Amino acid sequence: MLKHVILDMGNVLLDYNPRAALDRFFETEEDRSIIQRELFDGPEWIQGDLGYITNEQRYDGVSKRVPARLHERLRECVDGWDFCMVPIEGAISFCHFVKERGYGIYVLSNAGLEFYQYFTKYYDPAFFDGIVVSSEVHIVKPDVGIYRILLEKYGLKAEECLFIDDRQNNVEGALACGMQAHRFQNDFEILKKMLGGMQQ
Repeated sequence: MLKHVILDMGNVLLDYNPRAALDRFFETEEDRSIIQRELFDGPEWIQGDLGYITNEQRYDGVSKRVPARLHERLRECVDGWDFCMVPIEGAISFCHFVKERGYGIYVLSNAGLEFYQYFTKYYDPAFFDGIVVSSEVHIVKPDVGIYRILLEKYGLKAEECLFIDDRQNNVEGALACGMQAHRFQNDFEILKKMLGGMQQ
């Protein structure tokens, strides 16, 4: 029996959109390509999600690999990329739907130490029955260890949990841990029907 819903944050609850940051802070496609590669796809991004480096250290590492002419804009981007983190359409109402139906509701996110700076602009952490952020436990999805940390921390049974994430590899990590899982494709209405049907 399904009792709990576990939600990814980026592109499920909030819109993680590096392209918006690149467009805001950089003027040419060449510069955007450099920053996409070195910042958002670079090793410091994962190190931040693992909680091993701060934003300041992230800038220090990336700045060594990009032209000096981009350093000022890189700083602005590192400090301000999260302006794009606004709620996905339907996300807030879906969270209320889940809670009103009596399910436990949790967040499991790959995110840096700044998670609560942008998450709390739109969501009250107290609304959720539990939150696990990768930077706090030094493991990132899809490592099955992070799913197990959430289960153990809150005393949940894997088979009673539905995990929702927009990335297939993270969905597979949840399945490997014994959870039910759904790849999110902006389909909150389908999920509502699914969850409603499971209560009948």
